[in-house]
Amino acid sequence: MAEAALRTAPLDRARVLQWLQTYGVHAGVALLLVVNIVITPHFLSAENFRTQAVQVAPVIIVAIGMALVIGTEGIDLSVGAVMALAASVTALYLGYGLLPALLVVAVFAAAIGLANGALVALVGVQPIVATLALMVGGRGLALVLLPQLEDLRNPNLASLGSGDVLGIPYLILVAAALALLAAFVVRRTTFGRQLLAIGDSRPAAQLAGLPVRRVLIIVYVLCALLAAVAGVLATARLQASDPTSLGNLMELSAITAVVVGGTPLTGGRVNIAGTVAGAVLIQLLTATLIKHDLPPSWTQIAQAIVIVCAVYAARGRGKR
Repeated sequence: MAEAALRTAPLDRARVLQWLQTYGVHAGVALLLVVNIVITPHFLSAENFRTQAVQVAPVIIVAIGMALVIGTEGIDLSVGAVMALAASVTALYLGYGLLPALLVVAVFAAAIGLANGALVALVGVQPIVATLALMVGGRGLALVLLPQLEDLRNPNLASLGSGDVLGIPYLILVAAALALLAAFVVRRTTFGRQLLAIGDSRPAAQLAGLPVRRVLIIVYVLCALLAAVAGVLATARLQASDPTSLGNLMELSAITAVVVGGTPLTGGRVNIAGTVAGAVLIQLLTATLIKHDLPPSWTQIAQAIVIVCAVYAARGRGKR
């Protein structure tokens, strides 16, 4: 009987660990909601939920692209710079109309994603080095195009930032639609299976005849385009273009959401639902501390603790 107990104990620990890896972030969100309902005044108001959702929407959009990149065992540090560049380009070309401005933004973002993907897939540069170069260069280009904050008074852009459908802001609808689309691509398409296979083992994917280089380039382009979408939406919401501060540390927020959400940095797996929950968890944690008048430094410490716990829970998960 003692031997049987010893055999089942590790099994129970393994089950608990597996449960934490799969559902821990969702449990964390639920726990924070309950805590806030109990201790935070007016937390259950519709206006508060709307504010929290609008604030987290750009993070979710960027984190979706980051999850795809991390799924290939890569990383993209340039997403914050792409957001800033999107803000600058929007301000410069908005006089020609919203649609032409958005098209130019997409061209700039795709060019940065293409550069990232080419450096990684064709030249063989490590993703962290390639995207670090574009992180610095992209932010510099944004500041060259628009050195300072500029107010934007455009009714179409204002509608994009503050409009809604049946009371649901456009920002939330866009983030939800992109999350569903990304989940479908990862789970149900050939491209998604190729992406995961490359992250699981790039040499094996090459031996199997998969278009490794093409998939990697597309993934980095998609990540940049999603960051540009987040940049435009953030600019529309603020009704101002501020390339100096927009997107600062966004790459860290996105990586945190992805890791906390259950996507391993070793690649081979992408958890879009977990990524969304990870972004919501970080947003709720930050909002909770702010509402209780704790300084921003405590927010950074709390986020660090969450990251450490997520990495601890993910140990041994690795590639599937």
